[in-house]
Amino acid sequence: MDVRPSRRGVLGGVAAAALAAVLPTGERAFAEGTGADGVTVRLRALERAHSARLGVFARDAVTGRTVLYRADELFPLCSTFKTIAVAAVLRDLGGDGTFPAERIRYAEKDVTGSGYAPITGLPENLEGGMTVAELCAAAIEHSDNAAANLLLRELGGPDAVTRFCRSIGDRVTRLDRWEPELNSAEPGRVTDTTSPRAIGRTHARLTVGDALAAPDRERLTGWLLGNTTGGNRLRAGLPKDWSVAEKTGTGGYGTTNDVGVTWPPGRGPITMAVLSTRHDSAAPADEPLIAEAAALLAAALT
Repeated sequence: MDVRPSRRGVLGGVAAAALAAVLPTGERAFAEGTGADGVTVRLRALERAHSARLGVFARDAVTGRTVLYRADELFPLCSTFKTIAVAAVLRDLGGDGTFPAERIRYAEKDVTGSGYAPITGLPENLEGGMTVAELCAAAIEHSDNAAANLLLRELGGPDAVTRFCRSIGDRVTRLDRWEPELNSAEPGRVTDTTSPRAIGRTHARLTVGDALAAPDRERLTGWLLGNTTGGNRLRAGLPKDWSVAEKTGTGGYGTTNDVGVTWPPGRGPITMAVLSTRHDSAAPADEPLIAEAAALLAAALT
């Protein structure tokens, strides 16, 4: 029997958790020692075993306990930007949990040029267009690239995501290009990047903090809870009775990301950002790496 909290239960608790989950200036580093049982040592071993560069930020909002590993290094952003883009749309085009009802029309070239369009590419949507709310759901729940590009167009371009990040205190995360080019993920690139600490804190501000009005926060969290692309990443490594509101990202050089907020039963939220990339341009995505890191974090923080 599935004993995870219901989506309604999680969303109902978001407002109550918001004040407790606002990120304080004093994160209490946890398990950072070099002993055999230290989380840092185990994350380093995991990184070596997968021939990857791994970055981690995880924080218990109630206790303040925090796990950091390469937390301030830059990693490719990839599709994790879609949470932020949707949040910007919610704040700037919605503001009260609602959107204009008119449908946004787009051409087949918008779909074919995006690289991935499982929802926007459906014949009925190509013919009739989609509402802003439908585009938001497609971008987060199905990581639809064309939907994300259409939302960026409504916002005024990729720079709008960077400006939104700065407006909520994230001075690291930046978006410079459109889908699918933003996923190129070459080593050393600074455009279209974030750090585990920056993206983790931003996701917490958006889902259990006060960066968005309550109706918008709840709507965004609902879409993240309904994400269909993360079953083999954070969700696979966490206990089955945890609720997980997350967004994945995948790109070149084996870049494999997952960022979200989790709710263990009867506990406050835990933020997790696990980012990874490799040096081989042809390397495939490594979902087991994200799942194994999530399992280590769950054991360390609970």
